Amino acid sequence: MTIGGSIGLIILGAILAFAVTADVAGVDLTVVGYILMVGGAVGLVFGLLTRNRGRDPGAY
Repeated sequence: MTIGGSIGLIILGAILAFAVTADVAGVDLTVVGYILMVGGAVGLVFGLLTRNRGRDPGAY
């Protein structure tokens, strides 16, 4: 997952968790928002770790 995609998931999750007041039968949008935010955070951490893994620290 890219860093931009992860940030997008965090933003979408925050919108669902905090701003949407609609009721959908059988779905709690607040919980879905929190799940998207956690997934985005995990993807962001993973993306940052894999981005820095291939760099040579002595290349500067």
